[in-house]
Amino acid sequence: MDAWDEARLRRHFAERLGEPLPSRRVDDLLLPTLRFAHEIARGADPEPAERPPLEEVGARAARRGSRSSGASSAAPGVLGLSGPQGSGKSTLAAQIVEGLSLLGRRAVSVSIDDFYLTRDEQRALAAAHPGSRELEHRGYPGTHDVALGARTLDALTGLRAGERVRVPSYDKGAFAGRGDRRAAAEWPEVEGPLDLVVLEGWMLGFEPVRPSDALGALEAPNAALARYAAWHARLDAFVLLDVADPEAIVRFRVDAERGRRAAGEEALSDADAEDYIRRFLPAYRAWVPPLRARCAEGRVGGAERILVIPLGVDRLPLSPA
Repeated sequence: MDAWDEARLRRHFAERLGEPLPSRRVDDLLLPTLRFAHEIARGADPEPAERPPLEEVGARAARRGSRSSGASSAAPGVLGLSGPQGSGKSTLAAQIVEGLSLLGRRAVSVSIDDFYLTRDEQRALAAAHPGSRELEHRGYPGTHDVALGARTLDALTGLRAGERVRVPSYDKGAFAGRGDRRAAAEWPEVEGPLDLVVLEGWMLGFEPVRPSDALGALEAPNAALARYAAWHARLDAFVLLDVADPEAIVRFRVDAERGRRAAGEEALSDADAEDYIRRFLPAYRAWVPPLRARCAEGRVGGAERILVIPLGVDRLPLSPA
């Protein structure tokens, strides 16, 4: 991605978001993340010797798109995107896909939320752990179908031109906001080939810590984290949206549920949203500091390319990335 690309992406997203430039959201969050994602996307173009005029944006993207439509022996990159609930991960992942599309790259975003257990499986899990607030409802390590997620990532990275695969989809509004996996016939289809797969989730990158009495109720979810190595091993690069104050996460989630209600979707009430998210604060305190340390060391699972963006209570970068 060259300076010409960055300039038009900057203008595009500023107009799209209705934000005047300079913009912390565009300049310090979107562009650094897009630049990082583009570096690991398959088939990224080298910088051109000359810059075409802005009017040729569509034609240039179309030419790139036609080149990427054929079969390739190289697998698409897999980018992990981790950050607290309500921090804007899903929005950022969608903007990565949109931005890469403007550059002629084919990308798809997948959320670990879509790999939650079915409603019946979740109820069985809760029954097997009576009294566990952590495993009573979806969210914590142990409440995902890890094998389904791994199979989905492998299917997406193996897609050839014209091939299609269905990606699991989870309905968070089902059962008064408690959720259930949609029927397979309702899962969205993705057509290959792809240049990048973005996997996003609040606990992506978490690893089990040494068992101790301090873990308390987190003992079972901590043990379950070992299974998630199957996802982490498939990552080529990793982005962490880092929030220092766990209490800010409560506000993030309540605001997110309000937004869903305002859009006419089924969602949790403020009280239920706060009750739900407070169950996760011990998880952030237990597993985020070791994740920060691994990011500083330069390796998270299979990812050796790491980008950390600290966020404030307004969900915007604290300083330029």
